[in-house]
Amino acid sequence: MDGLLYDILIAVSMGLIGAVVFAGIGLISGTDETTTLAPITLLVVLLGVPPVGVFTFWLAGAVSKHMTHAVPTALLGIPGDTMAVPLLQQATIARNLGIPHIALRKMISGGLIAAFIAVPLSVGFALLLAPFGQSITAWAPWLFLAAAVLIAYFSAGRWGAILALVPFVLVILALQTYTAKYGVKLGISYFLGIAIGPLITDLFCVLSPFERRKMVRDGHRKFSLAPDVKSWGGWFPNPFRVLDRSQIGWTLGTAAVSSATFVFSPVAMTVIMGEVVGSRIKHAYHRLTSVLSVRNGVTESTYIAEALIPLIAFGLPLSPVAAGPAAPLFNAPPRFSIDAAAGKIVNLHTLMTPGEFLGYGLLAVVLAALVAYPFAMNYARVAAAYVSRKISHEAIVGTFVGLVLVIGLWEGGILGLLVVVAVGLVGGLLYRVLGFNTGVQFMGYYTAILSVPAILKLLGL
Repeated sequence: MDGLLYDILIAVSMGLIGAVVFAGIGLISGTDETTTLAPITLLVVLLGVPPVGVFTFWLAGAVSKHMTHAVPTALLGIPGDTMAVPLLQQATIARNLGIPHIALRKMISGGLIAAFIAVPLSVGFALLLAPFGQSITAWAPWLFLAAAVLIAYFSAGRWGAILALVPFVLVILALQTYTAKYGVKLGISYFLGIAIGPLITDLFCVLSPFERRKMVRDGHRKFSLAPDVKSWGGWFPNPFRVLDRSQIGWTLGTAAVSSATFVFSPVAMTVIMGEVVGSRIKHAYHRLTSVLSVRNGVTESTYIAEALIPLIAFGLPLSPVAAGPAAPLFNAPPRFSIDAAAGKIVNLHTLMTPGEFLGYGLLAVVLAALVAYPFAMNYARVAAAYVSRKISHEAIVGTFVGLVLVIGLWEGGILGLLVVVAVGLVGGLLYRVLGFNTGVQFMGYYTAILSVPAILKLLGL
């Protein structure tokens, strides 16, 4: 009992920290999940936090961020992060109609309901797939290769992204060979380089006169915030009263469907589910608010499913989310590691039971709900105004650059730092030019370390 009580206290403490930190980060527009959620979770892992604490920190942070990312999306007309991009069109229409506060509340309430549904369903689907875990692990090198091609095809780059896998994998292999000559074996540095690739590219572009001219603006960015209208009493509104019966049904249904998928792009799932619902509702206003609630719900359910199903069933990052924002839950040397060729997996898959994933997963959602939901519902306008006026994006960028410097130097010294910069610049440029996103890049990394050796072995090389 003492051990269980200790785990619960750790889980509650880390879940609260994750919920508070990422509820705040979600308010800042443009803070990509991979760039923020992954490095901070990696730091938590490397600090030696117990497995249940790592898990609740990540999940509470993800759920909180996907609730508060609705604030800049609905009120300021700028996406809170990558997953908020599919919400932007309907959010803009709502702002033009003068109902951004209604759109915001529909979005946040849909996300909360979907999160509670997604955890038990994801665990259930994972248990159905778990008996095939050993076979899938044996076929992991080929599955990573197939998943990389599939995820690349469904990215913005399509065939360009698929072809870009080849030079990107070769860059990873070349860097591995080079650092090995000096006895330096890196893992985290590649992960960090991919995660902050767009940020590194932007920093290089600022130093280039050619690119800097494209970034020049005539003046400060202007935002228009509608007055806030509160339609409930108390601190914690009931999400089942914010959404009507039809919207609740659509949110539950789409959350259930998206919780069964774990290999497709979460952005694509968000768009598809929104289109399916929108095509079945005739009334324009009801269609608008329903699509917003459903799409933000799908952002929650896909993130949860794409992390939990591969983590519980296989222990391998076989999804865009697992290979990106949730990657530290799978692979964070020296604590967590994957050696698919030898069939050795040491990560949350082996350190937690399905029952623990269910219990602590629901705990993480509850903590996120207690922190992010009432905060966003009651103080969204105040928070959006404060962030847009007072929070410096340069300060946020500087914080993450400092974090990357510390972790890169810790793992591999100067070589580690150079690898972070090289991988980040190559990946960031491919992302900007070809739509070769970070999810595809992570699958490319696993293809390099797992699939390429298997291919060479098959060819007798």
